[in-house]
Amino acid sequence: MKRFLILAVSALFFFTHGIYALNFDSDSYGSISDFFDSIFGPDENAGLTAFPVLNIPMGGRAEGMAGAFSAVSDDASFIEFNPAGSSYLNLSELALFHNNWIGSTKIEGLSYTNRIGDLGYAAGTKWLYTPFTEYNIYGERVSKGYYTEGTAILNVSYNFFSNYYFSGLSVGANLKGAFRIMPDYTDSDDLGNPRGDLISGSGLSQSAFMMMADAGLLTRFNFLKTYSSRDNNASAALVLRNLGPPSMNESLPTAVVAGFSYKPLKPLLVSFDFTLPLNFTDLSLSEKPYWAIGLSAAVTNFLSMRMGVMGKSGSARITVGSAVTLNKIALDINYTLDLLTQMQPLNRVSLGVRFNLGDGGRAATAARVDELYLSGLDAYGEGRNQDALSYWEEALRLNPKFQPAREGIGIIQGAMNIQQRIRDMQTLNF
Repeated sequence: MKRFLILAVSALFFFTHGIYALNFDSDSYGSISDFFDSIFGPDENAGLTAFPVLNIPMGGRAEGMAGAFSAVSDDASFIEFNPAGSSYLNLSELALFHNNWIGSTKIEGLSYTNRIGDLGYAAGTKWLYTPFTEYNIYGERVSKGYYTEGTAILNVSYNFFSNYYFSGLSVGANLKGAFRIMPDYTDSDDLGNPRGDLISGSGLSQSAFMMMADAGLLTRFNFLKTYSSRDNNASAALVLRNLGPPSMNESLPTAVVAGFSYKPLKPLLVSFDFTLPLNFTDLSLSEKPYWAIGLSAAVTNFLSMRMGVMGKSGSARITVGSAVTLNKIALDINYTLDLLTQMQPLNRVSLGVRFNLGDGGRAATAARVDELYLSGLDAYGEGRNQDALSYWEEALRLNPKFQPAREGIGIIQGAMNIQQRIRDMQTLNF
């Protein structure tokens, strides 16, 4: 076990920091940014929306794939990317996140998700904080406290039309509240220098609270599948994020997102998101559309790697990350490079811990249903139709959507009806 832990942590560390082997510097990253700008051109409308915290992911696998996660949505970090994801999750999870963003600015996150049948629900919160520092002309600090932004999220989704042959169509919604708290600041002289006297209530006048909502659709299906598995290998999603009224005449970062994910091989996942920002105070002030591509690969049953690229004008983003799963705990670590950060080992690193709270007995029930179905097939093959009916009826009692058992019962009942008709005809003829 000790050797396993050393191997896991070492792989996690060296992969995440392997990007430094590329010897990027500010000029080389500037060339990457210039490349994206040459495609999209400068975005004059960037940064016009309120609550930047809404655009910064908490972390986890979603950030490791550069945010190309709306169609993946397979762990607790779904809550920021597609509210329809909760009704598809196999496990209940509690997740904690820490994002070391810019300088002394930190982001903390918490998410919990659960599923009962086709109903999924979740709750999450995220808050950003940075020291609010202001000095007078003598170099003395005259302000105190933290500038803070945060969100609270309540989620619910339901998976319609799901059965053995179709994964269903999940419809979900988030109800979100966002707040901004600004500490009191000082008055200034004619040159803009702080005099040192805090203005009572000045911070409150810049603070704000807003309500908004997300809506999402998600479905999974098989597409050009080259391997054997009951799990679908493709997903499609459509999401509307941060829909709400303006805050202090500033539009929320509303956006429509279309996503697709595909597993060409069982351990390999590729995802793509296309985002269309919408500034509802004035649509002409909307940011330019952008995209993100993510890649995730399962190296072993306990180690996975991921990377992603976001192509956004003026804010290109490259992310690498890894995850180690140890029994009931999964550890995520990501490194993100964008125009707001520098190539330093601890700059823009996010950490996540996900606790596996179990599946509510779903796996055990599914295994029992499979066992009953196979026993029914054996009994049917031996001509013991009543036994086969008993097995398949029990399977349907455990899972009413297990259509192979329902089809088997239909075949037996059809055969029994034919036999009864033959007996009736023989009786009449006699």
